[in-house]
Amino acid sequence: MAGFRSLARQVRDPRCDLALRRYSLRKCLERFAPYGHRATWDHLCVRHGIEPEDRAPDPARLVAALDELEEARAVWLAYEENFADRRKREKHFGLRRPSPIDDWHRHTWGGNGVARCDSPAEHPSAPLDEVLRRLIAALEDEPGAACPVCGSTGIVWRQDLAGEPWTGPVCTGCGILVPRPVLTSEAVAAAKEAGRRALASVA
Repeated sequence: MAGFRSLARQVRDPRCDLALRRYSLRKCLERFAPYGHRATWDHLCVRHGIEPEDRAPDPARLVAALDELEEARAVWLAYEENFADRRKREKHFGLRRPSPIDDWHRHTWGGNGVARCDSPAEHPSAPLDEVLRRLIAALEDEPGAACPVCGSTGIVWRQDLAGEPWTGPVCTGCGILVPRPVLTSEAVAAAKEAGRRALASVA
């Protein structure tokens, strides 16, 4: 099975036909897709002017989309390396009980779904690397009451998410599933109350 870097080389290789280069970019998203596969693909298509179903898109647009994806992947891999180093140090000093962030991180290793968007068409508009930097800054800071990506306080607890986890706090501003460790207990409670009100309004 080809890895991310070999797939990226195919995307850039002008000797490959455009259908293969597009396919290779889609396969890259099986290795790294911060919003989930479909939402990350939609994000790249919107930002770089690629028609989602075009089998022979402009190669310059494909490469620009890949560049954005690679920049974001570099940000996330650096975070994971720092995270692993920290855990080693903590274990060396006898701190073996994982924190809530550690528990969340285990489910996102590799960068898939770190800012998962339940709806493929609802995702942040900022570049992926910028989104991940904001998310990482929030993970390394004290919990707050707002979305770490867009700053919105419109966070609603959803019980009907399309993938695991099946429930969680979703930002109504940018569409990401907000990592619980970045929210205060009061913000989580407010999101659950907003979710109950939303359910009651459609009942």
